[in-house]
Amino acid sequence: MPTNVFEPAALEPGTLRVTPLGGLGEVGRNMTVFEFDGKLLVVDCGVLFPEEHQPGVDLILPDFEPLKGRLDDIVGVVLTHGHEDHIGAVPYLLKLKSDISLLGSGLTLALVEAKLKEHRLKPYTLTVTEGQREQVGPFELEFVAVNHSIPDALAVAIRTPAGLVLATGDFKMDQLPLDGRITDLRAFSRLGEEGVDLFLVDSTNADVPGFTPLERSIGPVLDQVIAKAPRRVIVASFSSHVHRVQQVLDAAHAHGRRLAFLGRSMVRNMTIAEELGYLNVPSGVLIDYKKAKDLPDDRIVYMSTGSQGEPMAVLSRMANLDHAIEPGPGDTVILASSLIPGNENAVYRVIDGLTKLGANVVHKGNAKVHVSGHAAAGELLYCYNILRPRNVLPVHGEYRHLIANAKLAQDTGIAADRTIIAENGTVVDLKGGVARVAGQLDLGFVYVDGSTVGEITDADLKDRRILGEEGFISVIVVVDAATGRVISGPEIHARGFAEDDSVFESVKPKIAAALAEAAQSGVRDTHALSQVVRRTIGRWVNQSLRRRPMIVPLVIEA
Repeated sequence: MPTNVFEPAALEPGTLRVTPLGGLGEVGRNMTVFEFDGKLLVVDCGVLFPEEHQPGVDLILPDFEPLKGRLDDIVGVVLTHGHEDHIGAVPYLLKLKSDISLLGSGLTLALVEAKLKEHRLKPYTLTVTEGQREQVGPFELEFVAVNHSIPDALAVAIRTPAGLVLATGDFKMDQLPLDGRITDLRAFSRLGEEGVDLFLVDSTNADVPGFTPLERSIGPVLDQVIAKAPRRVIVASFSSHVHRVQQVLDAAHAHGRRLAFLGRSMVRNMTIAEELGYLNVPSGVLIDYKKAKDLPDDRIVYMSTGSQGEPMAVLSRMANLDHAIEPGPGDTVILASSLIPGNENAVYRVIDGLTKLGANVVHKGNAKVHVSGHAAAGELLYCYNILRPRNVLPVHGEYRHLIANAKLAQDTGIAADRTIIAENGTVVDLKGGVARVAGQLDLGFVYVDGSTVGEITDADLKDRRILGEEGFISVIVVVDAATGRVISGPEIHARGFAEDDSVFESVKPKIAAALAEAAQSGVRDTHALSQVVRRTIGRWVNQSLRRRPMIVPLVIEA
């Protein structure tokens, strides 16, 4: 949570206000709100995936609190590309107001619409392409082609009387992309000549020197691995990585193998990509995974989800022998993805599990089977030199990435006081070519847990961690309502303890004595007596067993 919270002053006329609600200090939840003349434009609306210290959580959303009283002021949501960390929270925003317009490229909107269909929402959409300009409320938008690890990604230039803002979304500068669609540096140059007042730029690889390797360098490696594989091949990737799936399809076809998609999101997204012409499927290659088991082992490739070690995804279930496909000796598993910060332990656990089953696991650490979708330091330097922005706001990245990006901007001559290191909820006002911090909102995490949204708190997650790590003790005591004397119990049950419940026999007299002492002092309230029980057994368990379990005492009057 931010430590320096302060409310921004009322927005002055002719000023553009920029407030990131997510994506700063984290890789995910990307969402930024632009305000001008009483109207709001939202760029991206993504989710963050939970880490191990957030048990039971399905997704983490941006905090929509600053928008809740102003939903009618939102003139549109621009979606830069179709990755979950940029579109995944759209259904939850539209549940607050269903007629907010969505703007994005053809593939991006198709992926969003499929997601919204599952939530029974029919959105208002406007499909845009690079070079197109649209007036949305007081915002004049221009869309610019950028290259990323999903087709059809767009940067957006936002013009208002307060100045010109360029938001890159996620991008890199692959000069030989698989689809031939490069980041439009000519447009960047033209915008630079016009004068970019504020540059919101992807920071994910700002601390990686040089240039991101070419996407096409992966194809030959995948082809080689699949050619040499003696039995089944299982490739795990993001379910929206169309380029990577294309490379796997081509390699499978070249070596006489059929390919089956595994995982609901993989099947859905690749069906959409094929229908829209972004995925070229060679004739006769695809096969339903239920029929694939009838093929010889050296004639099948499975394309699955779960490259981040997600416990319920296909690959993790395979590693735990909890899936119809059980990897074994001679099978080859390829993890064709990067490691999202925070997922390392989960991914290595899956790698170890698959290796233990006898599979040959090929991953980024031992073969060139993935390249990043984000610009490295060399590419970012080019952008700064082409654009010469007056002010820079690094976005999309953990804190070290934001700092590294700001340093690159300063290396190209942008003044330190014009490079703003912000966090979620930092309010930045742009006027007269100068961007300054005007406030800091107090934003939190909004957890999706099953069917509940925002009801699970950090305190609940702490309780879950205690339950998972320290165990659980329940204590039931019946006391006389008149005297406070113990009539029955204490009855003690424990879960998550190696010791038998008989170990608690020695603490029962201490609980009875503490209750008797409280009764003599005139304490009759059952809640107060429950706290006496909690303190007594908690102290004993800590001293005797070196544990701090969750303790649930129940005192009943009779």
